[in-house]
Amino acid sequence: MNTNVRPETMERITTKELADAFIEEQVRLVREQVGDKKVLLALSGGVDSSVVAALLIKAIGKQLISVHVNHGLMRKGESEQVIEMFQNGLNANLIYVDATDHFLGLLKDVADPETKRKIIGKEFITVFADEARKLEDITFLAQGTIYPDILESIKAAEGKKAVKSHHNVGGLPEDLQFELVEPLKLLFKDEVRVVGEALGLPHSMVYRQPFPGPGLGVRCLGAITRDRLEALREADAILREEFDKTGLSEKVWQYFIAIPDIKSVGVKDESRYEGWPAIIRAVNTKDAMTATIEEIPYEILHHITYRITHEVEGINRVLLDLTPKPTGTIEWE
Repeated sequence: MNTNVRPETMERITTKELADAFIEEQVRLVREQVGDKKVLLALSGGVDSSVVAALLIKAIGKQLISVHVNHGLMRKGESEQVIEMFQNGLNANLIYVDATDHFLGLLKDVADPETKRKIIGKEFITVFADEARKLEDITFLAQGTIYPDILESIKAAEGKKAVKSHHNVGGLPEDLQFELVEPLKLLFKDEVRVVGEALGLPHSMVYRQPFPGPGLGVRCLGAITRDRLEALREADAILREEFDKTGLSEKVWQYFIAIPDIKSVGVKDESRYEGWPAIIRAVNTKDAMTATIEEIPYEILHHITYRITHEVEGINRVLLDLTPKPTGTIEWE
């Protein structure tokens, strides 16, 4: 399993028994690779990095040092939740880095989604390198890369153009000084969840909403501005709150808001009001390679629309994305 091509003979991990066997093998491989060295983990707090953290703690214990970087593109309250979960829940060695101003400065006026992804990915590695220099014997970088990341980042597969690069694949600089540790790189998302439960992680962590490495940076479409980013953060929080209240969070694999860099005319307080549209996307999938649209009852949609347009400054419309994958990707960028 030391290749980026998943073997045809590799059995799908669908049971605890298969997950236990996978964990046992990866623990052995990680110990062989790492030895007595320390590993720096890119810990976003999402499903993939959380499962990697649990697996590496099982394999090498205190040799793992986790770094959570707040790039200013996190969901509302997310960094605080990550700190609480990992420091108190998993007793992890956690370093917290607030790099909000730095990241947003680099992303100013950058509209191309691939350029944004590359900037965010490269700067993540720079931040990790800076943290590594403060420590001793850091020669390994762990990442929550999974198989769809690799498939979608391949530059030339059968002459097809890559769908998009991922922060943990296409964004890595050529002069990367760390050796990578990627124990999940041959797994699909549903398999990662089975492995997470086998490792004893809580259900709420294992089934946490997927969140891209570039965060809200690829949902604040086009060039990112602080006011539109804040509107996106607040609208996304409302969507997640209402999905939790109505039980949709248990039915929908991934749901989020995207806000494009366009404005339309609306009415507020009997006056002309130019604002951005908030686009709701809610999809179901098993492997993230294809996705179907989840039907949301109109009563719920109307309530979400009312809350977003009345509670979030800068938004005057709410739209619903009905495009499956393909032809659309799950994320807009």
